[in-house]
Amino acid sequence: MLNRRNFLAVCSSFGLAGTLFPGALWSMAQEKEKITPQMIDEAAKIADVPIPADDRQMMLSTLNDQVKDYDEIYKLHLANGVQPAFNFEPFVGTAPYETIRREMRMSATPAVAAHAVPKNLEDVAFWPVRELAELVRRRKVSSAALTEMYLERLKRYDPTLHFVITLTEARALAQAKEADRDIAAGKYRGPLHGLPWGAKDLLAAKGYRTTWGAMPYKDQMIDEDATVVKRLDAAGAVLVAKLTLGALAEGDVWFGGITRNPWNPGQGSSGSSAGPASATAAGCVAFSIGSETLGSISSPSTRCGCTGLRPTFGHVPRTGAMALSWSMDKLGPICRAVEDCALVLESIYGPDGEDRTVQNAAFNWNADIDWRRLRVGYLKTDFEFDAQKLAARLGRFGHMSEEERQAVIEQAKYDQRFNDAALRKLDEMGVHMTAVDLPKYPFDAMLTILSAEAAAAFDELTRTGRDKLLVSQGPEAWPNTFRTARFIPAVEYIQAMRARFLAMEAMNKAIDGFDVIVAPTGGEQLVVTNLTGHPALILPNGFRGEDAPPAPKPGKSGVISSNYGGPGTPVSLTFLAPLYGEAKLLAFGRAYQDATKFNLSHPKL
Repeated sequence: MLNRRNFLAVCSSFGLAGTLFPGALWSMAQEKEKITPQMIDEAAKIADVPIPADDRQMMLSTLNDQVKDYDEIYKLHLANGVQPAFNFEPFVGTAPYETIRREMRMSATPAVAAHAVPKNLEDVAFWPVRELAELVRRRKVSSAALTEMYLERLKRYDPTLHFVITLTEARALAQAKEADRDIAAGKYRGPLHGLPWGAKDLLAAKGYRTTWGAMPYKDQMIDEDATVVKRLDAAGAVLVAKLTLGALAEGDVWFGGITRNPWNPGQGSSGSSAGPASATAAGCVAFSIGSETLGSISSPSTRCGCTGLRPTFGHVPRTGAMALSWSMDKLGPICRAVEDCALVLESIYGPDGEDRTVQNAAFNWNADIDWRRLRVGYLKTDFEFDAQKLAARLGRFGHMSEEERQAVIEQAKYDQRFNDAALRKLDEMGVHMTAVDLPKYPFDAMLTILSAEAAAAFDELTRTGRDKLLVSQGPEAWPNTFRTARFIPAVEYIQAMRARFLAMEAMNKAIDGFDVIVAPTGGEQLVVTNLTGHPALILPNGFRGEDAPPAPKPGKSGVISSNYGGPGTPVSLTFLAPLYGEAKLLAFGRAYQDATKFNLSHPKL
């Protein structure tokens, strides 16, 4: 057998270790067992590294003397949960966060708590966490009754919306009874006590499948609870379902079909947190937990009209969650109101001693903070509609027809009214905003980081050929991405990370002095902030009228218009913040939500 380690050492001696050459040559050798001069020549052409004939011959004897290869690493069968021996930290310079935890300060007791419980318990299905919490705390509604109601709704609407992978009914009913006993004994654990919630099915829950939405893993059992699941158990919350995600956290297509948008069931709910957003919007859970690597909380929250929080990278431990990109994955709540996100984050954030990326940053929620004193910026250029600029951007997508491009432009032109209305509303609220520009870096080019890390996370899936079991097999789907990512040279991955560091410095400098940045949900900020690790709050910002252009037809690419749902569907607005600035971010978002009340509208199921 060939020795991969020494093989690379020889390549390094010729100045080739950082090129594509070693990987390409090694792949050829694996097929034919013995490296030949022709293989070296062909691999050198792929890598664009000229190697004189004499040097090829000199390399040959050494390379073929080796006795070990990549198989030594392959034999370890690295599980998806094994972390790499490096950590990504989103901050530069000194730590930008406070570490002292203070007591949480919720909003005043809702007036609804004084009212009689509706005769039909389903009338509270869309209530936010803060109001449901009072019903349970005051023992007006038992956790058991609430849990049974949400379980029944999950069963009723799943045939239409396809948001459930596994109901955790036995676990939920037992938890609910325990929650009621504790409250009766005076052991109230906080605002999530007794409230039913749903987990994106990339979070492990002992005794239940954790499928990652993907056919190769549809029967996978992980004998542990994810840290987030443990923490919500400790808070008294009741897990009622493992909810859908696009296969391996891509889109809304999973092995059971397509998860649907409650506002327009003819359309997918977007992804990859497809089930959490759909179930929350449909009033089938009190709240849910999703994840984001590159838009997976933002996109489905937008399409389904939810309020989603993508916390700062390194705020919530990912232990027990499927890894896609170790330097980009984040876990966060998907809810029906901004304060709900704060109450959930309070229970799940902070170091767990296992996810080494998590910082000792405090999250101190104070519902009484004076949001009027916050310093607010906005992405002025991004709020300006520019048809020519959009057309040029769409031109980069060769698989889009001219008809599609024109449709996207018309849809964006229509939706511009919501961005304009948001700026007017903030002005009416007395918010003074200063224009801010995002730093200019090749952010899209840095996404080789995501591709390389994802390919490593699912290396064995690719090498065994089991990637063919995934439902999506097109050029944009994971199987093709994983395969092509194997041709990313190690040096280019590191160079992208170095460019990312410059971008992090520039981003922190650009928003220095601000507490909140107002941004359109789409556009470059989504890529930028997922790379730099900054938090984002996505909330409903109105609904399209009957005069809106129709939704894209099935089969259209939907690359840019992925969150366009046609008449009657929601749009969203995004607020950004400095690293670990969630407390002020949520306070400002809550003020805007209270002023607009778009979150109080619900789909007619």
